[in-house]
Amino acid sequence: MTLFPDLVDYVLSESIIGRARKSGAIDVRLHNIRDYSEDKHRRVDDTPYGGGKGMLMMAPPIYNCYKAILDGQASEGVENTSRRVIYMSPAGKVLNQKKAQELAMYDNVIILCGHYEGVDRRIIDEIVDEEISIGDFVLTGGEIPATILVDCVSRLVDGVLSDPECYEKESISSGMLEYPQYTRPYEFHGVKVPDVLISGHHANIDKWRDDSARRLTEEQRPDLLETEKN
Repeated sequence: MTLFPDLVDYVLSESIIGRARKSGAIDVRLHNIRDYSEDKHRRVDDTPYGGGKGMLMMAPPIYNCYKAILDGQASEGVENTSRRVIYMSPAGKVLNQKKAQELAMYDNVIILCGHYEGVDRRIIDEIVDEEISIGDFVLTGGEIPATILVDCVSRLVDGVLSDPECYEKESISSGMLEYPQYTRPYEFHGVKVPDVLISGHHANIDKWRDDSARRLTEEQRPDLLETEKN
């Protein structure tokens, strides 16, 4: 649910996610909140009660959009599938891989993108299950965060990537940063690929990768190892 569906569609039509949409592995539907405005000028925002700068998105257009989504699901016979409604907000808990894995278990994830100064609190209280942030900073709207959430969750859906190993051993997913990787040429600017990687000895390669991943994590993201201990 967004005021800028073309922006979201553009981002989610490229690369792996774009191919997954075309193959039917995932289904991304964009709903323009403005289409559900009750105002003849398709107005979706107004000044906040109590004063203050900026405009606030009104509850009725958002609710009408949400209701239309539920009605559409009912007409398709999928109204009883598992569903989670997310509001992209700096007030929410910061997105991490564990949350992405949780959301990937749902059949339907509905994402509300705020804009301007946000949305009327009453719509959050009525339809939103949880608020999610992508970091402690402020953006002009929830569209870019929403595309990040869709990308992060979609990669965990069967059929999006060629093999579960594609994400199971990646940085963060494994609990540590990913080990350093190399490809051709063998030597670049005087630096050669580590000999162990061309040794053909898989046990040694696995050990080198594990040791390198832990060392890199200790240097750059020691907080991940603290989380692992806890």
